[in-house]
Amino acid sequence: MKRSLLISLSLCLCLPLAAQETEDNTADSLRHVFGRQQVNPTTLRSSDYADTLDTGNPSVKVVLYDNGTYRFVKDPSAVPDTTVFTEYWDTHTVNPYQNASESLPDRFSIWIVDSLDSYCCPNKVAPRSKFGYRHGRRHQGIDLPYPKGTPVPAAFDGKVRISDYIGGYGNLVVIRHANGLETFYAHLSERKVDPGEWVSAGDIVGLGGSTGRSTGPHLHFETRYKGAAFDPAWIIDFETGTLRHRLLKVRSWYFNPNQRYVQNVDDEDEIFRTDEEDRIAAEEQAKKDAEARAKAEAAAQKYHTIRSGDTLSGIAKRYHTSVRRLCQLNGISEKTILRVGKRLRVN
Repeated sequence: MKRSLLISLSLCLCLPLAAQETEDNTADSLRHVFGRQQVNPTTLRSSDYADTLDTGNPSVKVVLYDNGTYRFVKDPSAVPDTTVFTEYWDTHTVNPYQNASESLPDRFSIWIVDSLDSYCCPNKVAPRSKFGYRHGRRHQGIDLPYPKGTPVPAAFDGKVRISDYIGGYGNLVVIRHANGLETFYAHLSERKVDPGEWVSAGDIVGLGGSTGRSTGPHLHFETRYKGAAFDPAWIIDFETGTLRHRLLKVRSWYFNPNQRYVQNVDDEDEIFRTDEEDRIAAEEQAKKDAEARAKAEAAAQKYHTIRSGDTLSGIAKRYHTSVRRLCQLNGISEKTILRVGKRLRVN
């Protein structure tokens, strides 16, 4: 009887539909045929698995569970061919991007989830330690209270890049997502996934622990883009477990290690934030310009190595400058004895 119902359900889903429409029609069919309800993935265990169904969208599958629930998952074999999972792919290096983040634009957007991607809050709890400097050290994520041995779910669909013991992180799992975002799960007591493995939001990637540089059981959770860390609170409200944005509008100053999430209260606050963004962006651009000028000036500087018989007047004549200018550039006087082998700046 169950098999015939599955076949009839599959037939009713065979028409090609848009992703969201596919999900809506599938949900209606599941409720009609089986009386099933969609479930939070964190409540599931692999032993609850019953069957898998195709939908009208080749990228989406439906997983049925024995407890009368179901969930949508992305089929990894149908993920569009993309360089996201090949470029800068390193299964041991925490940040394989090197300086790629320096070329990011001042403003851009990232789709955090769409109709094919799901989300699961790592833990619905107030963070114990926030993003930013802590005791003089950069803290590039947040710390969530997490009892040892408690299952840790993946926040989004993606591919495991790292599953290894990495220095202060201890047991670390890093997942790269199709939007280029990476999420870090550190201090695990045990890792449950391997590099190259595809996971869906809610799949268990490890168990809570206190490995590495840790003072007690907790989950260190990071979000990075092109290797640049930013406050995960820009994406997730951990106290409620809700996703703040489906489309995150990123500003370059988010990657400042001192910049934490700023709540957008109302339109007036949005105006303030826009002005603040412009101010910070202008300051950062001015800093970049100053550094570029300093590098250019340093590259353009010329020096003369003093030889036997050299005089200030002779050096000045050779480099089309004056004795007074040479003295200013090198902090010397006209009576300074020139020592062989010493370098003088001449411009």
